[in-house]
Amino acid sequence: MKVVAIGADISSNDVSVSDSLVENIEKDIPKLFELGARKAALTNVTGDDVVITAFVEDELLETVNAGIVEILRNNAEDLGDVAGISEDPDNAGEGISYAEANLEEGPFQDAIIMAFDTYGGESFVADVANSAIEAASGMKSVTGVSDKIGTRTDIPGVGYVSIDDTDDPVVVVSVNELEQIAVVASAMVGAALGNKNTYLVKRHTACNVLPGSVLVSVTALMNGNMIDLSIPFENKTRILG
Repeated sequence: MKVVAIGADISSNDVSVSDSLVENIEKDIPKLFELGARKAALTNVTGDDVVITAFVEDELLETVNAGIVEILRNNAEDLGDVAGISEDPDNAGEGISYAEANLEEGPFQDAIIMAFDTYGGESFVADVANSAIEAASGMKSVTGVSDKIGTRTDIPGVGYVSIDDTDDPVVVVSVNELEQIAVVASAMVGAALGNKNTYLVKRHTACNVLPGSVLVSVTALMNGNMIDLSIPFENKTRILG
């Protein structure tokens, strides 16, 4: 099995996602179950980017990926990143972001999804995302970690995007022990925020930062339930005394 996350800027502006766009995408999520997805949700909404995440059998990966992109295309206020997809890698442009990781079979399956949006931070956002990937790799109970940013241009069942131009990456990590979700996610968030001009935001927060920055949202998809992890992180990192 796989967990896949596909992100795109399909908003009509550069700083936020409208309530109507979120609502319309969420209404279409059940279409992914019809295609065979085990679980699926609109997990991250970061600045002007959205991410749809799904748990899927290997043999249905291409079908579900295509279904996710179709939902993004049909609901787009502006085709934006969707327009960058190409069947020819040489003609691919700034496109959707893709992350994929192995997922263990079992009754309870969990994943952590981090999504990044840039406002002038395009030159270093890959380093920020890769910091989170490196932090999760090899940790206890981590089943799978998505490829490093800048190493993959092919999206199964969809096509190709450009490495150089796609600047709002997505990271996905699968975890097979409930209590380790907090440990792994904390390591990933800490690594990302250690980079310059990088800010953790709540899901569906507009891009209210000085230019030259990266926004990051972090969610968990736990047995099909979406949780915005920024809220417990905010509470837990308050300094007492």
